[in-house]
Amino acid sequence: MTRRLTVLFLAALLPLLAGAGQAQAAGYRYWSFWERDGSAWTYATVGPSLSRPADGDVQGFRFSVSEDSGDAAKPRGTADFDAICAKTPAEDGTKRVALVIDFGTSADAPSGAKPPAGRTACAQVAEDATTAEALASVAEPLRYDSNALLCAIAGYPAKGCGEQVATGGKESASTGAAETAEEASAQDDGGSGPSVGLIAGGAVVVVLGAAAVWQVRRRA
Repeated sequence: MTRRLTVLFLAALLPLLAGAGQAQAAGYRYWSFWERDGSAWTYATVGPSLSRPADGDVQGFRFSVSEDSGDAAKPRGTADFDAICAKTPAEDGTKRVALVIDFGTSADAPSGAKPPAGRTACAQVAEDATTAEALASVAEPLRYDSNALLCAIAGYPAKGCGEQVATGGKESASTGAAETAEEASAQDDGGSGPSVGLIAGGAVVVVLGAAAVWQVRRRA
């Protein structure tokens, strides 16, 4: 009986330990780069310094905290080339690239920083220009680190670059859950303390542990 209780105790404990590790999952605060594919955003497979968009392309940047490209936040706002570049006529020897720049939410921002309002811009650049060159033409100052990682657009954020951020098991701001006060409050409540599952699981561990001790004493 004692052996059986010990096995049950460990079986209950291991998932809790695994859950505790997941609750401390880490994300990264950075600018993600996107390309417009028809009516949807797709995560770019190369960096802006290697991407060479064609005339009429729409590309976007979003500042947010995410664990990987799978949960990265997409740019918000209008992404229609004709609307963004309506006042920029075509010229020989150049191309027009519509850019959507989303500075993220307050939940994404570094401590003490306030994200600027999102913007769009029509970059008119040389035909062989990269996305990085197009971005530099409309959103300076840009800031890069020693590994050529894009750290800031239009000076935002003022410091930091791709730093690791503990997400504490809460939903990433990339889901948009923090974009209204009511939703932000609900998100904070969800991560401010131990989850119901953790509390319930903890109770099971305590009960099983107590039962194991009782069996040992009884046999003694």
